[in-house]
Amino acid sequence: MKKGTLYLIPTPLAESGITEVLPQGAINVIQRLNFFIVEEIRTARRFLRKAGVTRDLSEIRFLVFNEHSPAPEYDEYLSYTGQGHDTGLLSEAGAPCVADPGGAIVRLAHENGITVKPLSGPSSILLSLMAAGFNGQNFAFTGYLPVDKQMRSKRLKELERLATDKDQTQIFIETPYRNAALFQAILQTCREETMLGLGIGLGSSDEKILVHPVREWRKSIPGPGKIPAVFMLYHA
Repeated sequence: MKKGTLYLIPTPLAESGITEVLPQGAINVIQRLNFFIVEEIRTARRFLRKAGVTRDLSEIRFLVFNEHSPAPEYDEYLSYTGQGHDTGLLSEAGAPCVADPGGAIVRLAHENGITVKPLSGPSSILLSLMAAGFNGQNFAFTGYLPVDKQMRSKRLKELERLATDKDQTQIFIETPYRNAALFQAILQTCREETMLGLGIGLGSSDEKILVHPVREWRKSIPGPGKIPAVFMLYHA
């Protein structure tokens, strides 16, 4: 039996219109799929309606996969795909498998000979990098930094050194309610000439791309608050 394809489906970063952030080709795929792997069914249903799915959503099969899903059950998530059904893997926001738990499903798909097809759509990491004016040919995304203050400061110094020594843009993120702590740690730890870029609320009406040396940020320029943000460090 021919196996189905696993489609990696990006979703809007904020309350943007679907057609503003997804090409028609991706929308066409979404509208025809009957099987989805999702982090949360309620938000997945809302997304499908916005993407123009008009049929009864009770006809669609949803498999819930997130960071709490037990590894021994991973095979179940690709059971429909293995039976020949095309399946969509949805992120809660942005690109699947980037700062997102879906990577485990994609690895399993490759191990089982299932075709993986990434669809075009928004990525807060790439959008921030594009708009910062930092090095876009040599960059590293390091995910979340340590919560412990000492470990976080140590990691920031390491990233600052890499930005300088390797001419490499360092990109990282934090949960919104910890943004303030990370922002203050950067101002206290990094050199005054180090460049700090913030991609704040991307895709929303409050979107901001702010780029200043640390010394300018220290002059009471507001941080990101509790809005989703991408942090970037680069050398002056």
